[in-house]
Amino acid sequence: FNKPTFPKGEVMGYGFHEAPRGLLSHWTVIRDGKIANYQCVVPSTWNAGPRDDSDKIGPYEASLMGNPIADAEQPLEVLRTIHSFDPCLACAVHVVEDNKEVVQVKAL
Repeated sequence: FNKPTFPKGEVMGYGFHEAPRGLLSHWTVIRDGKIANYQCVVPSTWNAGPRDDSDKIGPYEASLMGNPIADAEQPLEVLRTIHSFDPCLACAVHVVEDNKEVVQVKAL
């Protein structure tokens, strides 16, 4: 192990890696040799993201559009589609439609 040395004051860095699930990114701020701020954004954050400021849909939403559902009471196609991204999330999908009840499906 080589102990890192940092210049006095503040230094910032970032790194990106294209992982199988998508982009993995890290940002850090080191102040006087100590981590002052660290942020990691995992691929699931990007994939599960909502529409952006330009109303562009995220990958999960895009993959579900036009995906036929055989049984609305048990929309297993939704689970299968989202699971194909191998998300780092709990295995539950909540389907919400305006003026309708919430349907919750869990994969056990």
